[in-house]
Amino acid sequence: MAETKEINAPPSAQTPEEPGPVRIKPVRKVAGGMPAVLSAAKNAFREMGVVRGTRTLLQLNQKQGVDCPGCAWPEPDGERSHFEFCEEGAKHVADEATNKRVTPEFFRQWSTNALAQQSDQWLNAQGRITHPVVLRAGGDHYEAIEWSDAFALIAGELNSLASPDEAIFYTSGRTSNEAAFLYQLFVRQFGTNNLPDCSNMCHESSGTGMKESIGFGKGTVTLADFDLADAIFVIGQNPGTNHPRMLTSLLEAKRRGCKIVHINPLPETGLVSFKHPQEFWTWLGAGTKLADLFLQVRINGDVALLKGIMKEVLDAEERRPGQVLDQDFINSHTTGFAEFKAALGALG
Repeated sequence: MAETKEINAPPSAQTPEEPGPVRIKPVRKVAGGMPAVLSAAKNAFREMGVVRGTRTLLQLNQKQGVDCPGCAWPEPDGERSHFEFCEEGAKHVADEATNKRVTPEFFRQWSTNALAQQSDQWLNAQGRITHPVVLRAGGDHYEAIEWSDAFALIAGELNSLASPDEAIFYTSGRTSNEAAFLYQLFVRQFGTNNLPDCSNMCHESSGTGMKESIGFGKGTVTLADFDLADAIFVIGQNPGTNHPRMLTSLLEAKRRGCKIVHINPLPETGLVSFKHPQEFWTWLGAGTKLADLFLQVRINGDVALLKGIMKEVLDAEERRPGQVLDQDFINSHTTGFAEFKAALGALG
């Protein structure tokens, strides 16, 4: 283990600045293919080993297996591939199931001040913590304790509250469904429902806006909807980087004749061209072009663009009444449409 330096400054909750300049590389021309396969295998085998890594990946997103912690892209209801994961999913699982371990010796060597100077990536790369640890008042090193002592500390804090509602319990999106279920049972048994999850914390504003707009606070699109779509707009989203399994659905839609529009300040390689990693016969070609149109908006220019599209739709309806908008649907299932139309008309 590397030697540590004594750092006199108090630890900060802020992530330290990156020591080097930002590196800018040319955008890749195609996503997927052999590079994605090699990258997934490299990360899985490096962190978990060949046998354990292979066994773990084959259980990923299977009906009797485990859900990928990488993203919320749904699995098909029917038959599934034995390789129902993507490059990013393999990286996430390898990160969770790594063989690397953070032992009590690590915390004896590294003070809280020294740890605070390390990047989040470095801290995560050290591995999984093997023992409960505690930072004593006035101390500058985490100390390993027994599980019974850890539970006693937590119980003492919770039982000292005047009311269970004074406590807030949080779960991360990286928590498994099973662990989150048990956790919420404990919280409710304790006597409170103060249990915000990552969706509450990260999507509260969008959920509130959607509920006011469409009456439901979450997405209403299902995986089957992609099979019926004639046009798909991918706005401010990077599926090739964040959830590559979506590219399979987009590829199938494209081959069916669906038009795909990509709206983003930066080009997304996966929407430029895609080679399905499981279609090895396509690896030598140029891949399939997914996006028919790339609209490269300025940062914060998305609202202006969407309002411009709305105005064009309304103008088209004016030119061809009843042929563009479903007036029966608008009259039966929406409110405030007249005000919405007037507001757009005032934009000039």
